[in-house]
Amino acid sequence: MVNKLSWVGSKKHFVDEISVVKVGEKIFLGRFGGNSTAGQYKNEDGCLIWCNEKNWEFVILLDAHFTAESAELVISTVEKNEQRFLAIFTLPVKDLFTSLSDLVLDIFQSESFILDCKNVQGETACLFAFRKDNYLWWFSIGDCLLLLNHPELERLGEYQQNHRSFFEWVGKESTFNKDVPCYSKGVKELRTGKNHIFMTTDGLVECPNTSYSEAKNIYRVFQNVDTFAVGVRKLLEDIQSKNVRDSTTVVSWVIQNDKVATIPSDLK
Repeated sequence: MVNKLSWVGSKKHFVDEISVVKVGEKIFLGRFGGNSTAGQYKNEDGCLIWCNEKNWEFVILLDAHFTAESAELVISTVEKNEQRFLAIFTLPVKDLFTSLSDLVLDIFQSESFILDCKNVQGETACLFAFRKDNYLWWFSIGDCLLLLNHPELERLGEYQQNHRSFFEWVGKESTFNKDVPCYSKGVKELRTGKNHIFMTTDGLVECPNTSYSEAKNIYRVFQNVDTFAVGVRKLLEDIQSKNVRDSTTVVSWVIQNDKVATIPSDLK
């Protein structure tokens, strides 16, 4: 069974309102549309979440501007190609991630999608993430963030997996309208034990009078809470109290990896 959720801020904007919901058994989705007292009146974020409880999680996080039409287009296009994605998700991991990247590129570079992009107002940053077995894959266009927390990585100061890349979008002015599309992608082996995966749009890290631009401060919020739902809500309540204008959407979940992760040969 696959649990599914899709949402775009044009459907419900969550201005002055915090929402934290659970998708399936693992994933928490937090949404805050910004403060009307700071001038906010709309929300152009979006997300799509699919998860198979036994095997994998697939998340797309979007942060559009001008209008939410580009975010709506990406979500509807992925949903139209659902069976192509689900077929790839069944592959063994040694073949899966290359095929998944190829599918995203095939869709975004198709003539029909490029034509659809020309007919929308605005553009969207777009971050794909997929976890299966002990691996996390991502495909990133723009400046949404993918973080990974584990004690072994934390000791070395590693949290952020993708890099924020500015002037990259999908939509009217799309990187995929160019001769060479611009994006980044990667695969990370999860460490042995609990791995906390966290995705966010930039409203969280750019909120005034906070220090969430440093990923360790995001994870500190989760260290003394009873549930991850509480942690997500605390983050959103904090930026609400700081009168943030920009909308913020976060997705958070934990994977227990029982496989032995790669370590240096001299430490074995």
